[in-house]
Amino acid sequence: MKKYKLGKREGNDLCRVIALRDFADVKKGDIGGRIQNEKNLSQEGNAWIYGNARVSGNAWIYGDAWVYGNARVSGDAWIYGDARVSGDAWIYGDAQVYGNARVSGDAWVYGNARVSGNAWIYGDAQVYGNAQVSGDARVSGDARVSGNARVSGDARVSGNARVSGDARVTKFLVNVIMKPFPITITDNHVQIGCELLRKDHLAQDGLTAAKKYNLDKKTVAKYRAIVKVLMMT
Repeated sequence: MKKYKLGKREGNDLCRVIALRDFADVKKGDIGGRIQNEKNLSQEGNAWIYGNARVSGNAWIYGDAWVYGNARVSGDAWIYGDARVSGDAWIYGDAQVYGNARVSGDAWVYGNARVSGNAWIYGDAQVYGNAQVSGDARVSGDARVSGNARVSGDARVSGNARVSGDARVTKFLVNVIMKPFPITITDNHVQIGCELLRKDHLAQDGLTAAKKYNLDKKTVAKYRAIVKVLMMT
């Protein structure tokens, strides 16, 4: 049995969704947000569109995902899993938001961007291009994550920060010399624990980097190996 029907088509070519049965916190007869056609919202699962939220184009909401507030989803974007899109957020292009990810406030996710895991994009933040934000990462304020950038783990990108190109921003524990260290990687620098190293220094021979950072060659070699692995992920 279908879980919703379409209401009267409005001037913007969108229709309200009207629940035909109870599911999740939706009750039969509840009037939800607007979609262009049934290709925008799955008739299965607990996916739903609330309030003034709008879904149009070839966008697809399915699984247990919710879109609410004044949020907009358009283009070929997909929202699925247990993802939540709210506030005045806008998801468009070929972007995907899934897992337990949250996008709220005035945040935009577009292009081929992916937001997954427990990641949260909020404020006026934007994630676009082929960028990926995952894990427990947070992107907020006026931050921009673009290009092929990856933000993962417990990383925080905020304020007016810009993460672009092939940058990797991570913050999670990695065992170095039998001890756990948080790792953060950006375009030009690598922070391992309290050590802040430049990528070009790490690219040099071990002796040069060891002298630069007052570290022994064995430690530098371990750092370089970890950075190489992380940059491939």
